[in-house]
Amino acid sequence: MNYIQILKKTWNFIWYDDSLLSWIVNLILAIILVKFIIYPGLGLVLGTDYPVVAVISESMEHKLNFDNWWELNKNFYEENNITKEEFKNYKFKNGFNKGDIFVVKKGEIKKGDVIVYNNLLQTTPIIHRVVKIEDNIYTTKGDNVAVVQGFEKNINKEQVFGKAVIKIPYLGWIKVWFNDFINKLK
Repeated sequence: MNYIQILKKTWNFIWYDDSLLSWIVNLILAIILVKFIIYPGLGLVLGTDYPVVAVISESMEHKLNFDNWWELNKNFYEENNITKEEFKNYKFKNGFNKGDIFVVKKGEIKKGDVIVYNNLLQTTPIIHRVVKIEDNIYTTKGDNVAVVQGFEKNINKEQVFGKAVIKIPYLGWIKVWFNDFINKLK
């Protein structure tokens, strides 16, 4: 069999064969393509090691409309010099849900931005809102958490992977289910 015939046979196996083995090979090829070409390519274009991040907790969920959410949380924000009008202009002002996916990009970070960072205590990145910036040190807070937690203080630029720029709802559930499955095995 010559080289061209092998390529044709392989192509037909991958694209036209309905066997279980073909399906498994396609799944493996898809994983390899995403892991080693698409994800790193996005990272290169967006300037970050984490160009796509799935939300795996409920720390940013609002569960209420904005006005009702604000009434329950306004004390913290007003004490930290963030007005309701200012918050309304923040990107993702209505929070986001477990299972959402974000596209992350390196760039200038401002108060109110949602950033993805490594808190040095956990293996998974954190995605929270910046509530304070002093001398290039960030403080974040989950919108659905009453107070700033210890790991949300003193975040330096080296810990920040980037800021969230685009939200894709629900697509992150694949990762959430996978993480839950892995955690149950531990």
